[in-house]
Amino acid sequence: MAAVRETGSGGANAGIPENAVEIARRHLVQPWPVAGSVGAEARALIDDGEGVYITDGDGKRLIDGPAGMWCTNLGHRREELARVMYEQAMQLSYNTPWYTMNAPAAELARRIAAAAPGELSHVFFTTGGSSAVETALRFMQFYNNVRGRPDKKLILSRGGAYHGSTYLAASLNGRPRDRDWMDGTDDLVVKLSSPDPFRRPKGLDVNAFANLLVEEFRDRIAAIGADKIGAFVGEPVQASGGVIVPPDGYLQRIREICRENDILYISDEVVTAFGRLGHVFASGDVFGLDPDMITFAKGVTSGYFPLGGVVISERLLEELRRSNHPDAMFAHGLTYTSHPIGCALALKNLDILEDEVLAHAREVAPYFQTRLKTLEDLPLVGEVRGLGLMACVDCVADRESKNPLQLDKAVGARIDAHCHELGLLVRPLINMCVMSPPLIITHEQIDTMVAILREGISRTMEDLRREGLWQG
Repeated sequence: MAAVRETGSGGANAGIPENAVEIARRHLVQPWPVAGSVGAEARALIDDGEGVYITDGDGKRLIDGPAGMWCTNLGHRREELARVMYEQAMQLSYNTPWYTMNAPAAELARRIAAAAPGELSHVFFTTGGSSAVETALRFMQFYNNVRGRPDKKLILSRGGAYHGSTYLAASLNGRPRDRDWMDGTDDLVVKLSSPDPFRRPKGLDVNAFANLLVEEFRDRIAAIGADKIGAFVGEPVQASGGVIVPPDGYLQRIREICRENDILYISDEVVTAFGRLGHVFASGDVFGLDPDMITFAKGVTSGYFPLGGVVISERLLEELRRSNHPDAMFAHGLTYTSHPIGCALALKNLDILEDEVLAHAREVAPYFQTRLKTLEDLPLVGEVRGLGLMACVDCVADRESKNPLQLDKAVGARIDAHCHELGLLVRPLINMCVMSPPLIITHEQIDTMVAILREGISRTMEDLRREGLWQG
């Protein structure tokens, strides 16, 4: 059937159909759908954005609580970012990375290497976070093949982790429901416990819990054999797993064990890099780590263009160059690797972050965390946790058991619906609400965000009591 084209009212949306919601139900497959509605659903239409605000299809103005998907770090409608994209497109819109290169990619690699900790000195650019993690893992496999260790390929990951949607990266995921209906390379992945202090075993303080995690790590390596394990992949803060901030010193101890056993430490900073924790990279500046590789995406362009990458240690590259297989090829690449528009945009984004925003993010983060922490006086809230400008409101059936609500797993979606009506977009994760606003958010906007979230949770408590789903 021929498509019917309906023109919008003008401006940036000129030529966009006015009945986009109905068209989406007929033709658009959304990410993470359920089988009962796949290809037949329409989600909230977002029509406009400016600063920390977005406007939905009904004209309602909302604070962008999740900053898109942890990514609109500089906010919406930054003219200087849009201008860079235009100017670069008019100069060079694309070049093949297989046998040519462009100047913005080379300069961006230099800038990123300068900001990275330790010996991290070279960058491979990808199209996003999933492809960044996939690239790091494939590089680990290539590295061990060239070094004559074809069996050293197992990957250590953790419960609560989220590392992407491509096949190998998704195999590392450890969140509830991620793998219920999806396949993965289970023979390559070894899962460890989540470093979640809130749900640590009863009777353990946080230090004892950290010791338990470290001993589990050592025991698993001993049982499997270090000669079989190629890499450990970990988010400094487990983002989509519920903003899990690990115990102090835990990551540094894991890093040392990896070094002792010649296991590559891959720090997944797809969320935490480029200002979310107040620095370009959190691994070194926040956690005191010097990983073998760092993966990044999202905030590198503030969501204005799909770009990601892997920062690789000079040591690994030197070992490859010194190997007995100089013709061994890292047969991996993407059509849009080192895209000139994305790299030019990222350079301007980095300028603004370093000149204006990182210091503001570090200044406003304690206020953000303190104000959100006040929500713990609500009976439905088990814990508010976070670091920098990322936080999670964890709702529980009761604080003694710390169990998520079992009778209504969509409690986060209920809170989001109320907050949407009140002027705030929330990211619901089953029984949790994740907040990670643009880094430019002000104290006053934080106050408004927290007030709306409080009212949204309060209305949800009333709903649950009325429906007999919760007695708190």
